[in-house]
Amino acid sequence: MLPKRIRVDELSTRYFEAGTGSAVLLLHGASLGSSADVWQHNLEPLASQGLRVIAPDFPGFGGTDNPADPSVAYRRDWVLKLMDVLEIPRAAIIGHSQAGRIALDLAINEPQRITKVIVLATGSLLPDKAEAEGEEGGATEPTLDDTRALLESNLYNKALATEEAIDLRHRMSVGKNFHAFLARKSAKGGGGKGESPWQRVAKCPVPLLLLYGEHDRGDAARRAAKALQLNPELNLLILPHAAHLVQWDAAERFNALAAQFLK
Repeated sequence: MLPKRIRVDELSTRYFEAGTGSAVLLLHGASLGSSADVWQHNLEPLASQGLRVIAPDFPGFGGTDNPADPSVAYRRDWVLKLMDVLEIPRAAIIGHSQAGRIALDLAINEPQRITKVIVLATGSLLPDKAEAEGEEGGATEPTLDDTRALLESNLYNKALATEEAIDLRHRMSVGKNFHAFLARKSAKGGGGKGESPWQRVAKCPVPLLLLYGEHDRGDAARRAAKALQLNPELNLLILPHAAHLVQWDAAERFNALAAQFLK
């Protein structure tokens, strides 16, 4: 599938689109090298279920221009601007990793624009704080071996880290994208003492599905089980044989669950 281009908030934006019907945005995470390409196993299967599926590169990722503002808040607001440019009044959102928080915040702040949310492998939305999301990457531009190690660390099935996938991920990790990564790290604050992201989950005003890989980092499976103990009403599933890139490791199961929930 070939990517498309559009201007959003003066930024040349790369995105993929497939299918017709109710709009669904697939939002990738914040790891160095992440891009809309993480949805390569999911775009067409979801589109085949009567959905209009759109996967953009966030500003500072993939083939989208670097923004002046590297903050998560800017990326969150940018999603609404993307919807406006594409003339999408309302959409469902699937947010992977850090983008799960973006999806939840949009649903809470703009419930008239968001129909449903799927949170995928977002550790910060579980009880018991673990490592921050989007921190993968060092102070120097990664080598190809660095990229291979990082991609494999996010997979349960290491065979999915093909040479083609590693090469693509590496191209999305260097040059202007590495400079954007450094800007994001530099802009990070210390965090506040207010309401935790986990406490906001119960406030989601639209239908919410949470999916986690059994072998994800940050002790996610135990924390997801604890989330269910604390709030048995949560629509939360732990998928076996999957690590952080759940949509790769458990592509068939993820596609079926997502399609059923969104339809």
